[in-house]
This record gives sequence, C-alpha cells and structure tokens, in this order.
Amino acid sequence: MPRQRSLFDIIGPVMIGPSSSHTAGAARLGALARAIVGGTPTRARVTLHGSFASTGKGHGTDRAIAAGLLGLRPDDERLPEAITLAEAAGVDIAFVSGDLGDAHPNTARFELTDAQGRVHVVQGSSLGGGDVAVTLIDDFPVEVTGELPLLVVVHHDQPGVVAAVTARLAADVINIASMQVSRERRGARALMLIETDERVPDEIIAGISAIDGVAEVRSVPAV
Repeated sequence: MPRQRSLFDIIGPVMIGPSSSHTAGAARLGALARAIVGGTPTRARVTLHGSFASTGKGHGTDRAIAAGLLGLRPDDERLPEAITLAEAAGVDIAFVSGDLGDAHPNTARFELTDAQGRVHVVQGSSLGGGDVAVTLIDDFPVEVTGELPLLVVVHHDQPGVVAAVTARLAADVINIASMQVSRERRGARALMLIETDERVPDEIIAGISAIDGVAEVRSVPAV
C-alpha cells in the first residue's frame, strides 16, 4: 500500500532554503551518515552525483551536507556557515563531483573517518520534500530512511546470532518495525539493520554487544 501523504509532504520541511531536496534533504543525508558512523567524523570526502553535482553549489548542497555532518538540523540558522564551522572544529570536509552509476540524481557518497581512524562508506539520496534514503553502508546494500531509531549490528555470519539479538530485544519489550540482514558471503562479515519503534536503551545495547559473534553495535537516532 502506498504511503499516505501528510501535511508535511504538501508544505515541505521547516528548513533554511532554498531547496527541500538540495538543501534540507542534503542536510538530513549528512546527519544520517554522521549518526550511522557514530558521531561527527574527523574527515569526510563527499562525492556529489547528478543534480547534486551540477546544481548543488547554487542550492547550498555542500553547506547543507557539512551542517548535517556537524549534527545541525535543516532549520538551523548556522547552516549557511557550516563549512566555516567545520574548519573551526577541525573537521576536514572535501567535495568532489563524480559519476555514481545508476543512482538517483540527488545522490552523495560519503567516505567518513571516525575518531578511531576507521573509514566508513555511506551512500544515500535526497528524494524530494526533505525525504532521504541511505542505500549503502560500507559494502552492504541497504534501505534506511532515518524516520525511526536504528540499530546497526556488525557481526560474524554464524548460526544463532540473529536469533540472539532479536530475542534480547523481545525480552526487553522493544518492538522491531523492520529488519534487514545481509552478509559478504557465508561465514564472513554480516550486517543487521533493525528499526525499532523507540530508542534502544544503552544497557540493552551493551547486552547485544556481548553476544557471541557480534563485533559492533551502533545506535542511530531518528533523523
């Protein structure tokens, strides 16, 4: 069944303009990429594709993405100065234009270095009206909108891990709204993405982190 249109869909998001797709959506993409990697990156290389590359400069797409990476909302009055704010905070952000193949015209690919020096890849698109979709996390194809809290669980592909994680959530009465599971290959690295109706408390995240086979758990708030 198609998603019903809301008043938000008709009038658009509260934002610093000029464009809901090139500015507000870009800021949400940056914020979602930031949340997925666990916080403000120390370095970001952002590839802009399609319309983001050709018209993004005039619409402030680069500034909006920088704002999102700093954790600023699309309606934050500091958004136009986000690149300067990033420089002042010691966050190295570089933008390049590139062809990302058969991707939505408003797509950005983030190569983000976290505080531990690890590099993460996040790719996503701005779909219009401020709506976004992340389609790639590291090597895994995904579908994440940022509308609900999300658990990112990196684990070893072995029997029982998925069941143990979902059992822990059920035991603590955490309702799962959607779940995606993928793996590099049998017995290799795997990824669970679990959207929940409410934020998962830290003590439950710690319990999931202790499950045999789980390598890392990141909690991503709704963006």
